Amino acid sequence: MLYIKEANGRYKQAPENIIFSEANSICNVRLSTRRQVRSSAEATEAVAWRLRHYKVEVFACLFLCSNLQVIAYEEICSGTINMNFVHPREIVKAAFRHNAAAVIFAHNHPSGNSKPSQQDIELTQKLVDLLEPLRISVLDHLVVGSEITSFADEGLLK
Repeated sequence: MLYIKEANGRYKQAPENIIFSEANSICNVRLSTRRQVRSSAEATEAVAWRLRHYKVEVFACLFLCSNLQVIAYEEICSGTINMNFVHPREIVKAAFRHNAAAVIFAHNHPSGNSKPSQQDIELTQKLVDLLEPLRISVLDHLVVGSEITSFADEGLLK
């Protein structure tokens, strides 16, 4: 719960719009450029809030330089309540545009189920295979639902 102090000195529960505003401010700091992301926990802190509130699937990338500092966060595409079409070309274009050495993928499941689907696993492998010869490392893929599943932590990145 978040509380705000009124002029009379009493505290009251903050309205939803203030809570979301504060959460977005925290997220913006965590996504600020040149902040290092060294673990799935730090990646989760950086992107989970951004994706959690969407009612449709959204696929995003956290682009990093060679020493794992954030270059940019970009939402690449959005789909429907249970499906999203991610075109690998758009990922490559964005990685080149940001001059990224590494990337962390993230997408949400509006259903709340954070278990990666077979399509999620296949897409991630396809993107790893595509980016590897370009010397762009795929460090993780986060699936955001009521919980967050990290491909790296689950051993799903090959």
